Amino acid sequence: MAQPRVLMYSTAVCPYCVRAEQLLAHKGVTEIDKVRVDLDPARREEMMQRTGRRTVPQIYIGDYHVGGCDDLYALDREGRLDPLLAGN
Repeated sequence: MAQPRVLMYSTAVCPYCVRAEQLLAHKGVTEIDKVRVDLDPARREEMMQRTGRRTVPQIYIGDYHVGGCDDLYALDREGRLDPLLAGN
């Protein structure tokens, strides 16, 4: 099964975005669709509408809204990140 699309709303200087990316890379994710909300205010507005949050990163794996960096690491600790990345 193909790996689901990973979308990350981020900014240029965001240590949490970098940490989230590192974990995803460690898990074998080779492609992340990054949306730079610092360059495009309309995309920030879109992110806030979709997630109800204003902070970055905001991460989607497929249609599932993971949340931010801490949420991503929590998902991994719970053993739920690998199945999600496998498309299950």
